[in-house]
Amino acid sequence: MEAVPYLKRPLTPLEFYREWVSPNKPCIIQNAISHWPALKRWTLEYLREAVGPKVVSVAVTPNGYADAVFQDRFVMPEERQMPFMDFLDIVEKKVTSSNVFYVQKQCSNLTKEFPELVCDVEADIPWMSEALGKKPDAVNFWLGESAAVTSLHKDHYENLYCVVSGEKHFLLHPPSDRPFIPYELYQPATYKVSEDGSFEIVDEMSADKVPWIPLDPLNPDLEQYPEYVQAKPLQCTVKAGEMLYLPSLWFHHVRQSHGCIAVNYWYDMEYDLKYSYYQLLDCLTKAVKVL
Repeated sequence: MEAVPYLKRPLTPLEFYREWVSPNKPCIIQNAISHWPALKRWTLEYLREAVGPKVVSVAVTPNGYADAVFQDRFVMPEERQMPFMDFLDIVEKKVTSSNVFYVQKQCSNLTKEFPELVCDVEADIPWMSEALGKKPDAVNFWLGESAAVTSLHKDHYENLYCVVSGEKHFLLHPPSDRPFIPYELYQPATYKVSEDGSFEIVDEMSADKVPWIPLDPLNPDLEQYPEYVQAKPLQCTVKAGEMLYLPSLWFHHVRQSHGCIAVNYWYDMEYDLKYSYYQLLDCLTKAVKVL
C-alpha cells in the first residue's frame, strides 16, 4: 500500500471482514459516525458542563511523551487525579503550565470515567461487532494538547479510531516491517513531581524490563538504526467525523491538533495465522540480530 484508502461509507460486516480485517489492511471510513450526537455536542463548553468538577485521570509529562523511551528508560506518565474542569482550563490556555496534559487512560475510560458522555456515541460499532462476533474490550476517550505524542508501538487489538473534533496524524507501519524496526529492553520508570514542581524519573524496581521501540519515525537516527531506511511508513490524517480502521499488530505513531477529541474501540484480535506470521517474523528478526 502506498496510501491509506478511503471508504465513502461503512461496508456490510461480511464485506468489511473479507476486504479489510482478513487481509489486515487499514482504511479511513467516512460517514460511519455522522449520526453521533457527539459530533455536534462535544465542544469544550459542553464537556465542561457535562463532566464539570468530577475528578478524572490525566497523564502528565514534561515533554509530551507518555509511555516512551527517555534517558534509557521506558518512562510512563504521572497519572494525576484532577477535576476535569481544571484540565480543560489548561487545554483552553486559561491556565498556563510548562507540562503537557492528556486524557488518555486506556482502560475503557469512556465508560468508567466519563459515563456522562456515553449516550452521545455508541457502546460499540454494530457492523464491526457483527463482523468479529464480539463486543469491544474497551472504549477509550482521548483529549489533549498538541504537544502530546504517542510513540511508535503496536497493539493486539482491531482498532476503530473515531475523531470527533480536530485531527489525528498517524504514521503507520505494517507488521511486515518488523525486521527494520528496532526493539530494546528498558527499565520501566515513572515521572514523579518533586516539591519544586519539576519532574524526576523514578525506576519501578520490582517490574520486569519492557520491550519498546526507541526510534522516532519522524526523525529517525539512521546512523544508529540503518535498517529503518528499508521500512515503508504510511502517513494519514484522520479528520473530524472520520474513522480509521487500524488493524491489529500494525505499528503506529500518533500526533494531534490541539484539543482534538476522539473515541476508539478496541476489539481483541484473533490469534490466528496473522499472529503466527508476526511471531515467526519477530523470532527470525531476533535470531538474525544475535548472529
